[in-house]
Amino acid sequence: MRAAGLPEGAFLEPRPATVEEVRLVHTAEYVADLLGGVHTERTCTSELPLGPEIVQATLLAVGGTILAARKALARGRALNLAGGFHHAFAGQAEGFCYLNDLAVAIRVIQREGAVERAAVIDCDLHQGNGTAVLFRDDPAVFTFSIHQQNIYPLKRKSDLDVGLYDLAGDEEYLGHMRKRVPEILDGHRPGLVLYQAGADPYAGDQLGTLKLTKAGLRERDELVLSECARRGIPVAGTLGGGYAADPADTVDIHFGTAMAFRERGPGQ
Repeated sequence: MRAAGLPEGAFLEPRPATVEEVRLVHTAEYVADLLGGVHTERTCTSELPLGPEIVQATLLAVGGTILAARKALARGRALNLAGGFHHAFAGQAEGFCYLNDLAVAIRVIQREGAVERAAVIDCDLHQGNGTAVLFRDDPAVFTFSIHQQNIYPLKRKSDLDVGLYDLAGDEEYLGHMRKRVPEILDGHRPGLVLYQAGADPYAGDQLGTLKLTKAGLRERDELVLSECARRGIPVAGTLGGGYAADPADTVDIHFGTAMAFRERGPGQ
């Protein structure tokens, strides 16, 4: 990122999320298990080991999404270079996700009175099942997920799901995005968007069979940011998943997302 000419002031170091912040979303029993490193039916469903380093990294990532949300409200947009743990439920880990940073950030911002309504635009290869469940009874938070349908996880109902089948490429994907994103923004009128970017819809990803190109993924990023900018809606982003056979491809896609945040958005 610094090699691209970004100033030092463009990078902020978050603090780890606090127990109080995490418990705005997650149950007290689950948080106690997690922070204590205790293997229970609540924590053992993660695919990651449970140790102090992992727990601290998770809390720091959650803190990064909270900070991105606050800075987005102040500056128009901000990106956490981690996060996107959209599979975590209130009382259970899932996938690589121990804590749902997207949900925690929204609840923190709502508690602070900065926004009432929010939307999650989740473009990861995998459905944001945890996020869908966490907000399913909350009309103030709209959840949208566009993902590959016939792979992990077990699908839960978001406010709007677009499940794509094998080999869907740029044209089909971007057609849905051009239609759905403006509908969500105009219909729900959020005060903040949490955008889960995801590098894993890429054609070279090992966990899926969607066929998006790097150019298509960059257009996706720019579409979300430009539609929000047109309406003056702040955007806080997370990078989400990416498992390309060549790790350099994942890095390249994430870098493109970061540059899109730099180049487009409210307040520019």
